[in-house]
Amino acid sequence: MNLIFITIDGARLDRIINGNFYKKFIDKSTFFSKTITYAPYTIAAMHAVFSGTYGNKSGVNSYWSTPDFKKNEYKTLVKYLHDAGYVTLGDSINKLILPKNGFDELTIHDELSDNLTERHLSLLSKVNELKNNGKNFFLYLHYSNIHTGIMEKVLKKYDNFSEEYFSNKIENERFYDTLFENADKYLEEIITKCENIHLTDDTLIVVISDHGISIGEKMGERAYGVFCYDYTLNATSVFYHNSLSKIHIKNQVRSIDILPTILDILKIPIDENYLKFDGQSLIPILNGENPPRIAFSQSGNPLNSGKPPKEPNVWAVRTDDWKFIFNVHDGTEELYNLQNDPNELNNLIDIEPEISTKLRLKLNELESR
Repeated sequence: MNLIFITIDGARLDRIINGNFYKKFIDKSTFFSKTITYAPYTIAAMHAVFSGTYGNKSGVNSYWSTPDFKKNEYKTLVKYLHDAGYVTLGDSINKLILPKNGFDELTIHDELSDNLTERHLSLLSKVNELKNNGKNFFLYLHYSNIHTGIMEKVLKKYDNFSEEYFSNKIENERFYDTLFENADKYLEEIITKCENIHLTDDTLIVVISDHGISIGEKMGERAYGVFCYDYTLNATSVFYHNSLSKIHIKNQVRSIDILPTILDILKIPIDENYLKFDGQSLIPILNGENPPRIAFSQSGNPLNSGKPPKEPNVWAVRTDDWKFIFNVHDGTEELYNLQNDPNELNNLIDIEPEISTKLRLKLNELESR
C-alpha cells in the first residue's frame, strides 16, 4: 500500500468538522477529532509526528532545536518507508519543519507566490506514474496557506498584547474562515484527483492538522506557539482507505500515535535498532480497545521579548477529562475540567488538590524522561 500524507497547517477543529468538503471527507474516513499535538507550532509538532516521540526526548522541543534531532536514535516515518523500498517524495514550506533523512526528493515551495493546488496536483500525477510502473511511493504534501495568511496579516501586524487585535474577535474569525475555506477547497481538489486516477485503490491517505490557531481567545497569544490551551493543542488526524472503518473517534489520542498507526496499517515492522517511540498504534481503538492515552505538550511563551525561548516554558499534561498546565516562566499552575469547561476559563488548581497532585506528578515524569 502506498502513502500520501497531507498536513493542513493551522487547521482548527471547530472549522474542520464544519468544512464544506472536510465534513464529507471525514464521514467516509477514520477520524480522530481529539489528536493532541505535542507542540502548538509546526517545527516541534511535525518532528513529534514523524518520529512518534515527544520533543523533549527526540531533541526538537523549540523553534531553535531542529539541528538537535536525534536521527540516529529515532527512526522516522520517511526512513521507515525508504528502507521498505518506497520512493519518498515531499513538498514542504521550509527545510526545517521535517526530519529530512529518508527523502529521495524534498522540494520547498515559496509560500507567498506558489500555487499549492497546482503544485501538489502535479505531484499526484508524478506518483501515479510511479505506481503505474510498479513502484511503491510515499508523498508528503504541506498546505501552508493558512500559516502564510496568519503570518502576513496577524503576526507581522500585531503583538501578543495588541488591544486592537484582541478586541476584534469577529473580524479575526472572518479572516481565519476565509483562509480555512481555501484550505477546504484545496483538500477537495487533492482528494478528488486521488479518487479520479484511482490512487485511493491502493493508497492510504492521512490528513492531519499540526496545530490550531488562536482567533483571539486569550490575551497574550494572537496566533499559536505561546500557551497550551485546546484551541491550538487539539489537532486532528484522518485516515482514509476502503479497508478502514468509517468512524469518528472522540477519545483522546496523541499526534505521536500517528507513526505507529501508519506502520501498523502498512504492516511495516518496528526497527529494534532504534529507540522505542512514545506513541502507540490507534488500530486497537478501532477493534474496541481503549486504554487511556495521556497527552504531553510543551510550548514556548515569548512573554515580552517577541522571540520564542530556546527551551519550552509552558508544559501541559492532558487526559480526556482534565488538563494540568505548568507555566515554568513564573511558576504558576492551572487545572481545567475539560468536560465542564472546554474553553478553559475556570482554573481549579486550588479547588481540586488531589487531581492537581496526580497530574503534576505525571507531568514531571513525562518532562524528565
